[in-house]
Amino acid sequence: MEPVDAAHTLVEEHHPGARAAFLGGSVITDRRTATSDLDIVVLLHGAPAPYRLSVHEHGWPAELFVHTEESWHAFVEREVRNRRSPLLWMCAKGILLFDRDGAGARVSARAKSLAAAGPPPMPAEEIDDRRYALTDLLDDLEGCTDPAERLFICTELARRTAELSLALDTAWNGGGKWLARRLDATAPGLSARLHHDVRRALAGRTSPLVATVDEVLARAGGRLWAGYRRSGTP
Repeated sequence: MEPVDAAHTLVEEHHPGARAAFLGGSVITDRRTATSDLDIVVLLHGAPAPYRLSVHEHGWPAELFVHTEESWHAFVEREVRNRRSPLLWMCAKGILLFDRDGAGARVSARAKSLAAAGPPPMPAEEIDDRRYALTDLLDDLEGCTDPAERLFICTELARRTAELSLALDTAWNGGGKWLARRLDATAPGLSARLHHDVRRALAGRTSPLVATVDEVLARAGGRLWAGYRRSGTP
């Protein structure tokens, strides 16, 4: 089955009384790969929503994100505060498979509005937390002599640097492949630089990676270590 047909069939089999459904993710884009799955958002009137289910049916791996209209808004609101919402994007950029009572149209409109508005700015305190974490990792890299440790230090530096860059541009964050895609859209070339810099660092030449991380840190005020303080909750 083609993705849209398979998704439609899956929804009808699992929830024949569904109000609306969306098909999102890479499978409906030109980035589709041999391992792409079906990301399906289903809207119900009530129970058993909300829940998430992974299945392999009709020749496709598929993930069903089943919600009521109310739970969809609650989950998205929480995810938006964290500046990363896969559920939002499945409905903002996905295909509306069917809409029996207008719920799909309302969710689609809200998703597109939120996606276009962008995430909330990262608080200054969190920016400083990220500056501190990157500074600490740079110090670890400078003193590292163990190749296995260097692997994890470098990959963590790349991830955190990408996330800080996105935050400084008040851009949506992402995980895994979506982190690279969000970064390409916001800071073209930075993802490729980090990729090449990590490869050099793993071979023993760490200065290019340090320079790239420092460039992003400079936008946030530079490295931060001495004087950094946070109070805990008793």
